[in-house]
Amino acid sequence: MLELDDLPDGWTVKRLSDPAVATLNPKKSEMNGLPPETEVTFVPMSAVDDSSGMIARPEVRRLGAVKKGYTYFAENDVIFAKITPCMENGKCAIGRGLRNRLAFGSTEFHVVRSRAETTPEWLHHILRSQQVRDDAENAMHGAAGQQRVPIEFLELLEIPVPPLPEQRRIAARIETLTRRLEQARQARQSALGEAETILRSTRRSAYEALLDAHESIPLANVGDILSGGTPSKANPEFWGGEIPWVAPKEMKVFRITDSSLCITQQAITAGAVKLVSEPAVLMVVRGMILARAVPVAIATRPLTINQDMKSFIPRNGHDVAFLAHMLSGAEDELLGRVEVAGHGTCKLESEAWGSLPIPRPPRPIQKKVVRKLDALAVKANELQLLQHEVEAQLAAFVPALLAKAFRGEL
Repeated sequence: MLELDDLPDGWTVKRLSDPAVATLNPKKSEMNGLPPETEVTFVPMSAVDDSSGMIARPEVRRLGAVKKGYTYFAENDVIFAKITPCMENGKCAIGRGLRNRLAFGSTEFHVVRSRAETTPEWLHHILRSQQVRDDAENAMHGAAGQQRVPIEFLELLEIPVPPLPEQRRIAARIETLTRRLEQARQARQSALGEAETILRSTRRSAYEALLDAHESIPLANVGDILSGGTPSKANPEFWGGEIPWVAPKEMKVFRITDSSLCITQQAITAGAVKLVSEPAVLMVVRGMILARAVPVAIATRPLTINQDMKSFIPRNGHDVAFLAHMLSGAEDELLGRVEVAGHGTCKLESEAWGSLPIPRPPRPIQKKVVRKLDALAVKANELQLLQHEVEAQLAAFVPALLAKAFRGEL
């Protein structure tokens, strides 16, 4: 529960259901008498931004299309997720800029309307606090996958209620501090985007220049090519070992050293998957990611891959890192060869990637190119790590800030 001891003078503790504090799940009285063609905002919980607590992607519908079977709320009401997995995301938002000041949504949330002793902003910050979210998840009941936060949880929830001027001051302070942190996050994101753009364009330029200046061979002829597989999940002896099993979701870094899932030697011995035992280049050849990117990485240790990937072990005059950079530089060309199956899955067939020309300059030139591109990749990686740190700080800062505010320390 929220810390409600030793509150500042003038603060009180009241239940959220107190008529002077809030109205829970208000009736749809505001829509009485409105014609069916009245335009209103429709808000599925997917339209709520987790980080900001705002409605980011609302829709506009006519009243007659949403009047029955939906949850109703109005301008400045607070919506609070009550169904998993929305509750697990901590979704809570305040209604702002609603069409005709009216909105409807699915049955995924409860509605809280401020009354005489509270402001919408104060209630919004309380309901999106980590402690209330944790307590709400503990109060869930129902069948697995269909658990809900009962309205009784909100009815019995005790909250701190400072004087209205203090609520407004604290809400403004929270907004100022979170806006500053968000600005820092956006600046870091912009720097990261610029670094990644420079790296992509430099790789692309290097690939094209080397193709013009040197002989090339098809990707299918660069060396040994291994396909991946997935050991049976029904056999526990295949999983939980020390050999990384790399899937496309792991291909977010340029050098792969580990994986979230590992397999045992038994899985390899049984023939369920092949070991990539030497330094190799990994590339995704199937999956929805191919609609926008072709992930490429270097395997820096023995590992295995799943069936949506290929590994390339150079044998014909190519350096491993050089090959990886060239495949990254040829991403636009590879994207142009991606096919979409009838069920929507994207794929790079062997014939498509196999004929891709790979330049083969002398080894000293390859080493020089790798040094330059590696240096750019290191800078991009450093910015990416800093961005992750800012995101972690933002995630930790907001709950700590709210907890401080509700103790009267802000």
